[in-house]
Amino acid sequence: MTALTAVSHKEYVRTLCPLLPDHFFKPLPHRLLWMLPHALVITGGVVAIVYGLGGLIGKLSAAVLIGNSFASLGFLGHEIMHGAVVRKGWLRNLTAAICFSPFWVGPTMWRLWHNVQHHVHTQHPEKDPDTSATYEDYQRRPTLQWLYRLVRRNGFLFFPMLSLWFTMHSSQMFWRLQKVADKRTRFILWFERLLPMVAWLSLIVPLGIGSFFWAYIIPLLVGNFIAMSYIATNHLLNPQMDEVDPVVGTLTVTVPWWVDILHLHFSHHTEHHLFPAMSSKYAPMVKKLVKELWPDRYNELPLWKALLLLWKTPRLYLDHDHLVDPVTKEIFGTLQRGLDPEQLEPLGRLE
Repeated sequence: MTALTAVSHKEYVRTLCPLLPDHFFKPLPHRLLWMLPHALVITGGVVAIVYGLGGLIGKLSAAVLIGNSFASLGFLGHEIMHGAVVRKGWLRNLTAAICFSPFWVGPTMWRLWHNVQHHVHTQHPEKDPDTSATYEDYQRRPTLQWLYRLVRRNGFLFFPMLSLWFTMHSSQMFWRLQKVADKRTRFILWFERLLPMVAWLSLIVPLGIGSFFWAYIIPLLVGNFIAMSYIATNHLLNPQMDEVDPVVGTLTVTVPWWVDILHLHFSHHTEHHLFPAMSSKYAPMVKKLVKELWPDRYNELPLWKALLLLWKTPRLYLDHDHLVDPVTKEIFGTLQRGLDPEQLEPLGRLE
């Protein structure tokens, strides 16, 4: 398969902007109202757990609902930090901090990590902190060798790992940013991390260890799983690239309409990378245009199928276009680079 030549972000935007209404590019402050139902769900869930309503099934149901609200608030915080909801800096940081608080992620850290590094260098093998490691990295890093042997392709630990992935990766990013930040930024990073950490952990006192486990620990695992089900499928099946191509390098997934509304159209990730500061409310309209203009470049899969492909393919890049299993040495393509979602077969084996 012949690789498509990269198209720059500016070229896509130059074509799309004249076709989109002006109001698409304005912030939508009313999106903050999403915080209210999720606050009620979290509060109601905690009350149900503390009072043991519904027994074990009731506790588990409440924990899942709280976890979904954690993830949904995270999606809202993501939109807020891109300036798509409010533009005033103090209000943006305050509301995003509240939304991200269950995951102990502060607005400053998120901006440096996600807005500055990930969006500017999407799928660059060295500059994007969210892309997968390369086979060269694997060969020189014993920690990676241990991890990739533990969480094997087609292994039973892959899906449980989604319940820890975001928290682990955000913690890694926190320490990585500490090494490059100036003294003032390091202080802010610590403050924004410790404040939500203390706030959530302090609930142990009034709730007790047992209720805290059901009201926070289990929901945190659920929130991680939901968030990473999207985040892991956003790019990790796509090729790496030296020049950012937000369409070829990104995957949009499809979910039931009501899930898409609940999760603020976070599934429309290609559209988000084209217009990060645009509210995801308008992502379905952008999607329609992109599919009409660049049908051969656009990547789209049902979420369940994208997750299945992640499970069946390795997470190490042999080169920009290929993935390699470090144990079996089997080589797989990436989307539009030899990876067939319908008939997944290895392209060869590393000699």
